[in-house]
Amino acid sequence: MSKTKKNKVTVPQMSKQDKRRAELEQQKQKTRIVIVSTIAIVIIIFVGLYLLASKDTDSDSNAAPISFNYSEMMRLGKEDAPVKIVEFGDYKCPACAQFTGVIKPQIVQQYVEQNKASFYFVNLAFIGPDSRTASLAALSVYHQNQEAFWKYFDAIYANQGAEDKEWATPDYMVSLAKQLELPVDYDVLRKDIDERTYEKELDRDIQLGTDSGVTNTPSLFVNGVKVKEPFNMEEIDARIQEAAGAAATP
Repeated sequence: MSKTKKNKVTVPQMSKQDKRRAELEQQKQKTRIVIVSTIAIVIIIFVGLYLLASKDTDSDSNAAPISFNYSEMMRLGKEDAPVKIVEFGDYKCPACAQFTGVIKPQIVQQYVEQNKASFYFVNLAFIGPDSRTASLAALSVYHQNQEAFWKYFDAIYANQGAEDKEWATPDYMVSLAKQLELPVDYDVLRKDIDERTYEKELDRDIQLGTDSGVTNTPSLFVNGVKVKEPFNMEEIDARIQEAAGAAATP
């Protein structure tokens, strides 16, 4: 009985060059997968951040207006003006100085002087110790002469020192009032600064900023609704028109 011989199948062997090509192709495929996965993750992150930002914007727009006690604030304009604009600021804040020099004059000319709005200021003294000194001096001037206060207010910002320097000293605040020839008692002004006469009022202002969710200066509110961009006059105009329309609706 004869045995059948099995035919051996010969498997073609890959050359070293072919193996190298295959390895490179596999590596390229892995790299493509990593790149695509990374891009997908980045897109997901950006979409999430966009949706979160949109949600925050919507919540700001739909937030209930803050009910301010305007009688406790320093006011420029008619008390019964239908639109009330509130600025939270610090006398040492460079952005507040820019706001006072650029945006505030437009608000005053277009709305306050036309009796369409009144402008209020709240002290948010937080940058340095002399932020409080400047606020205490300003409060003293305001309680002595409200009309003179706004001249003093503009001058403090116009003559603002460096943010990282303590420039708003008692001597400086009194000398500035004298240079402006404000119709106030300079001895009383100095006494009010030294004895911190209006410190409780200042602390009340600062607490109001905290309670109102103010985290930066300048922050602007129109009839209790926060303006997202205080340097955007178009947005401010839109807010004022909206507030005037709401006030006129029976």
